[in-house]
Amino acid sequence: MKVRVEYFAQFGQLSGCDNELVETDASTVSALYHQLRRRHGLPEPGPAIRAAVNDEFADWERPLCVGDVIAFLPPVSGG
Repeated sequence: MKVRVEYFAQFGQLSGCDNELVETDASTVSALYHQLRRRHGLPEPGPAIRAAVNDEFADWERPLCVGDVIAFLPPVSGG
């Protein structure tokens, strides 16, 4: 299935792009993240990393559907 992935902050730097269309057989947000982690060297998932599907925060085990837009949000640091 094809989904659009959006990367923010350091994730965009690691992937070399702000977004991409991904052909995947991943069935969940978590499985997709692990696939992209291997491809782009994203950090190990942890509680500070959030995912959103179609502009709503999503659980890591949320099922994916064709055409979903998935955003991965790294930890935010402030100052």
